[in-house]
Amino acid sequence: MADKLSDVERIKSESRQLRGTLTESLANPLTGAIAADDTQLSKFHGIYQQDDRDLRSERMRAKLEPAYSFMIRARVPAGVCTPTQWLNMDRMANDYANGTIRLTTRQAFQLHGVIKRNLKASIAGINSAMMDTIAACGDVNRNVMAPVLPALSAVHRQVQADAERLSDHLTPATRAYHEIWLDGEKLDTPDVQAATVEEPIYGKTYLPRKFKTAFVVPPQNDVDIYAQDLGFVAIVEDGELKGYNVTVGGGMGMSHGEPETYPRLADVLGFVAPDDLLAVAEAVVTTQRDHGDRSNRKHARLKYTIEDHGLDWFRGEVEERSGVTLGGERPFSFVANGDVYGWQQDDAGDWHYLLFVENGRIADRGERRLMAGLKEIAERHRGEFRLTPNQNLVISKVDSADKDGIDSLLREYGIENSSQASLLRLNSMACVAMPTCALAMAESERYLPDLVSQLEALLAESGLDDVPITMRMTGCPNGCARPYIAEIGLVGKGPGRYNLYLGAGFAGERLGAMLLENANEAEIVGALQPLFERFAAEREDNEHFGDFLVRSGVMRRVDAGREFHAASAA
Repeated sequence: MADKLSDVERIKSESRQLRGTLTESLANPLTGAIAADDTQLSKFHGIYQQDDRDLRSERMRAKLEPAYSFMIRARVPAGVCTPTQWLNMDRMANDYANGTIRLTTRQAFQLHGVIKRNLKASIAGINSAMMDTIAACGDVNRNVMAPVLPALSAVHRQVQADAERLSDHLTPATRAYHEIWLDGEKLDTPDVQAATVEEPIYGKTYLPRKFKTAFVVPPQNDVDIYAQDLGFVAIVEDGELKGYNVTVGGGMGMSHGEPETYPRLADVLGFVAPDDLLAVAEAVVTTQRDHGDRSNRKHARLKYTIEDHGLDWFRGEVEERSGVTLGGERPFSFVANGDVYGWQQDDAGDWHYLLFVENGRIADRGERRLMAGLKEIAERHRGEFRLTPNQNLVISKVDSADKDGIDSLLREYGIENSSQASLLRLNSMACVAMPTCALAMAESERYLPDLVSQLEALLAESGLDDVPITMRMTGCPNGCARPYIAEIGLVGKGPGRYNLYLGAGFAGERLGAMLLENANEAEIVGALQPLFERFAAEREDNEHFGDFLVRSGVMRRVDAGREFHAASAA
């Protein structure tokens, strides 16, 4: 079996618990890159090696190596950070990165454009504010998400605490991160591998692929719980958190032209009490550790383990490993998977302002000076910030006496939500894609705003200005912006060309199906215009666009990932 393992499994096995030759790579002055094997290990430390694809051809003609730089991702468990931590990320972005901050779809921070000689200082700087980058990427459980509803309650606070507790429990135990980036004490032995205690949860070679966990409080599905490997749906009765429905097996990634890969919605495994949360979560992780596919990384996510073995088998494994008998599913429902914008007040009297951040990019552009404005707010703010799973930001825990001052700053820097356009734009989301993502086949973040402007005009002509529609775009089929559960999903196929998916549920509870393959802008706009017109004419009361397309027979309903390609081809 060993000869059938993927090469990444070899790299992990020989890495001495994620050390590899990262220290030597960082010290090599002859290249802006790190060694090939180290590019896999660096992900576990929250780092992706990238290069500026806009400059590739020019540098190749000049016989220069690519313009290498690195993306650093900082974990933010449950999406909560302090004003001090925000100001620290602002400083890191301007001192070492490209002067912008990216808010991710997993409630994390990303810095782009960090060159190799600044990597160690950047990570040490992030850690100086009690944040880290370990396990932000790689074959481990990544940043644990939690809901950020501004109308916070005791239930939301308990769910946030559970998310942070689970994040701590599933964080890798290796000391490699501290040794390499923080000058931590190294083990005094020539054989680090033998002297190092094996990871208590992940073992020697960690997980077969990445693993994503989230908590949610119905009725707002703002974390897209069905897209997660492991999910916890809060069950609230008479204002009290009774426990969680556990969901397993969600995941968005697939590969073009490979029908054996597909996005999949999570299944409900059963109900668990809060006290049994950690045991059940660990059992889910270790079951995937021991049974996930380590020979084919495209078949290595938990969704395929469950498809191959069945949900009943998986439940049995989890119950045996955890010692917990799962209860039956408790009823719940969702109404939307977007964010609730503007001011809301919580049960303690504090205020929370959910701010729209187009595609998660914190930058000063024209009159909208988002970077500068949020820096000044952070310098005055005494509460918290909350990063949302939809790439937006909550200015959280604002005292009533400070609310008018925050409003004034939002207006002064041109960043208040009223300055934004349609409900379509407020419900749109894009991955980074060009020019830095090595996997991107097409534009996404840089292009989506222009396409939204065109579709805004079509919606206005049809009288649909006040109808929210979710729209998401990615530059490749990996699905980082979760396009397959957006009512309008666009997935890059090549330069200027996308697959168009329609018919997903507004609350993220149903997959879309492909209407167009390898379509250009004119074809996409041309296909959507008559559908908008028909939606306006035939829509039932409060009906959403995706629901209409399925009800009217324009698109087939897709609930199971294994039906995804068949439905798209119909």
